[in-house]
Amino acid sequence: MKAKILKINRSKPDLSKIHTAANAIRKGNLVVFPTETVYGIGADATNASACRRIFKAKNRPSDNPLIVHVSDIKMAVEIAIIPKKYYKTIDGIWPAPITFIMKAKKTLPSVVTSGLSTVAVRMPADSIAISLIRESGAPIAAPSANISKKPSSTSGKHAIDYFKKSVDVILDAGPSKFGIESTVLDLLTFTLLRPGAFTTDEITKAFGRRPKLLKETEGVSSNKKPISPGMKYKHYSPDTRVLLFEGDTKKLRSILIKYKKRFVFIGSKETASKLSGISKKNIILGRKSDRKSIARNLFRSLIELDSLGAEFCITESFSEKDYGLAIMNRLKKASGHKYFRTAGELENYLG
Repeated sequence: MKAKILKINRSKPDLSKIHTAANAIRKGNLVVFPTETVYGIGADATNASACRRIFKAKNRPSDNPLIVHVSDIKMAVEIAIIPKKYYKTIDGIWPAPITFIMKAKKTLPSVVTSGLSTVAVRMPADSIAISLIRESGAPIAAPSANISKKPSSTSGKHAIDYFKKSVDVILDAGPSKFGIESTVLDLLTFTLLRPGAFTTDEITKAFGRRPKLLKETEGVSSNKKPISPGMKYKHYSPDTRVLLFEGDTKKLRSILIKYKKRFVFIGSKETASKLSGISKKNIILGRKSDRKSIARNLFRSLIELDSLGAEFCITESFSEKDYGLAIMNRLKKASGHKYFRTAGELENYLG
């Protein structure tokens, strides 16, 4: 199979290309499409066999549930039970980069929910994604467009590299706005399951209450199944070893000098300047205070990393304010929770 790759403009989407992609969805095929967060790999959420193809294409574990994308709140009501006390709030928030965990209706096949009684639902704030869902006439189940455990696609190029031989259509609209996945909020317990492009402060402002935060080691139900996508398995990991340094970056140069040109640094402009001349390459995410840019550039940088032939990668920690919570969540997962709080710990590990 070779995917049909269609370039499409977000500001003025070509409806004939939307129609081609929607026709593929209706036939039970797979379509990679852009959203405001990252690219998704989608299928008709009411078609069990089509949804199974998503798991196969991504090499995704079958107990990792899918997010279902809807074009309006009426479509959400067809597949989920929205708590009455949150209905108006959700209707006011959507479309937005936030996913809600709610009780699922029996209209969805169990492959979508991984056999759970709940479903993850969101309405993307992207004109192409919304048009595709409407034209398809069905909700679209769509996890991020990446091979399982690898960094998510934030551009059409990334998605093409991952899926040009395993899906039917790829809609390439260039870079994603946020570059990091949607936030996931469990409405049944009002718990933040995955920090993302909709910040905790935005949730608090919208709902009038602050969500409970889940510890890194949690995120599975009593039967050990993930209750939200991206919670149980190692994620966002390039092949190159990623080491997260949480200590004083002033001491990094003296530790890393003997590994000159053997490592890549991914992080802020400020810290990159301290490693000038000794790293194989500095991949700059943005200024340390500009966490929105850092989030937007993170997955792109992790994907680029594997093309550089480095022995390992050093990245730094960021404040967990606003987008920083999502950034640190992804960096910890990308490193396999291999992070160092002092210069001495890092030096001992590197030997």
